[in-house]
Amino acid sequence: MRYGPNRLIFNSAAALRDIHQNPKVTKSRLYLFSLNDGVPFIFNSLDRIVHLRKRKIIGPALSERSMRLFEPTLAEQMDIFLKQLLAAHSSPINLTERCRRLAMDVVGHLAFGFPLDLQTKDEHYYVLSGFSIANFRINSYMNFPFLSKLGLDHLFNRSPFRRKLRSVVQKMITTRLAQDRKETPDFYSIVMDNLETKSVNFQRSELFTESLFFISAGGDTVSTAMASLFFYLSRNKHCYNKLSNEIRTTFKSGNEIRSGPQLARCGYLRACIDETLRMSPPIGGTLWREQSNQEDGEPFVVDGHVIPRGTHVGVNIYSIHHNEKYFPEPFTFKPERWLNRDGKQVAPEAAVVVPSDAQTAFTPFSVGARSCVGKPMAYLESSLLVAKTLWYFDFEKCRGSRSEIGSGKEGARGGRGRVSEFQLYDVITSRHDGPYLTFVPRGDYCEELQ
Repeated sequence: MRYGPNRLIFNSAAALRDIHQNPKVTKSRLYLFSLNDGVPFIFNSLDRIVHLRKRKIIGPALSERSMRLFEPTLAEQMDIFLKQLLAAHSSPINLTERCRRLAMDVVGHLAFGFPLDLQTKDEHYYVLSGFSIANFRINSYMNFPFLSKLGLDHLFNRSPFRRKLRSVVQKMITTRLAQDRKETPDFYSIVMDNLETKSVNFQRSELFTESLFFISAGGDTVSTAMASLFFYLSRNKHCYNKLSNEIRTTFKSGNEIRSGPQLARCGYLRACIDETLRMSPPIGGTLWREQSNQEDGEPFVVDGHVIPRGTHVGVNIYSIHHNEKYFPEPFTFKPERWLNRDGKQVAPEAAVVVPSDAQTAFTPFSVGARSCVGKPMAYLESSLLVAKTLWYFDFEKCRGSRSEIGSGKEGARGGRGRVSEFQLYDVITSRHDGPYLTFVPRGDYCEELQ
């Protein structure tokens, strides 16, 4: 589909392969609109060598090994979340709001061991607003580049939320630099250890920009995945009952729920997460790419189409996740599509209820050399939160006027008419509201939280 004078959007697994696994393709120049003070970070590094250097430095901080080191802190933040559900006494709770606060507290600790305390206080609430404004700016410029020439940046830069955001991130870095590096296993300590072993030059300005992106991406995307999963479980009773049974028969107490073999055996939990990421990908837009400046005479071909030099191309994630060629009944929440015939969870590329070429159609974390390094964190945080919540509580959508917040509305245009679909709005990451749910403690199980 032609999206603009020099932009083409594709909707096929072949295009994903041709674009994202092609060494002669680089990120689009549109990403330069996200530069902070002219310093590139992993999200907008067009040069493959620069991106690879940054990935090698930052990647270990988000590996499965690092997540295991960080898990006790993650568990502490989830306990705060669960205690607040308990304190609500079955009053409706907005899961978008609660998950955003939880996810941002988690990345604050994971980045620099810094307590933002958003779950319990409003002192740093501007952090959420500041990142929303920054994402709106980037999304506007990437979709409508002419806006960048209208001098609108002075309006964005004058935002008190943006100024406070930059100030608190600088404070997080300064505070952490003053502490012993080994004091806590966080992004900073792991990156610094990695730099020592690799003897790579890494400027403090890079640390600031990478931290801004790390906190924004880690907070926004994971919170969207978690809120979306709560939405779909509250609207699909069969899935809710099946997952509840899996969690409550696998573990003997809420304190047992942690990473390891038992959690890994919860195949239906992973299937529910994957189906949520398919239905409502936190980054559901188009990841623009273009042919590099390398001259070799060979044409750039995407899914059989020769692409003129200078054209921005991409596969829209939401669209391919709802392409019925790869995912039958694409607008139905169906975790079973990720299970084999024995009911056991398998990797998306091995799913047997969808065509075999769907192996590259599932792309919530992108594919290729530029795929998201935060995948282990997203799966662990989502798995633990939903498993722990289902251990301690039963939940359902609330009654009254707020019960349908987050749902589509019958008769609405622009694809907004599906009541069973959680409504996301693309701003690089996603903006959303709801669902409003009520949580009822399961007997005496919540005594562990006292």
